[in-house]
Amino acid sequence: QYVGQNAGNLNGYNEVQIVGNQVAQNPRVRNISNQNRLIGVQGNGIQNQIGNGNLTQLLIAQKEEAGIQLQAEEYNLMAAAADLDEIKKVNANCILMANLQQASSSG
Repeated sequence: QYVGQNAGNLNGYNEVQIVGNQVAQNPRVRNISNQNRLIGVQGNGIQNQIGNGNLTQLLIAQKEEAGIQLQAEEYNLMAAAADLDEIKKVNANCILMANLQQASSSG
């Protein structure tokens, strides 16, 4: 055995998946390039190494596009991300409407 050997890997080497700069075709996933130049290490489940959820969303979107059945947690995360985008759009529209109303009443 090697010092620091991954116990789950019988070959004696640690397996590391380098994420690099990947582009997703799923329109619900935005800003998924690895700008932090971090290495995403996939262990038991999907780990969010970037810290903002984009790597996790990318991996889920890739599974979805490949026709792989999503787990309930993954599906819920993607639905929540889509809901969050919709909430941001509604908030932006409300702010725009308030600004327009204020501009029209003050002029």
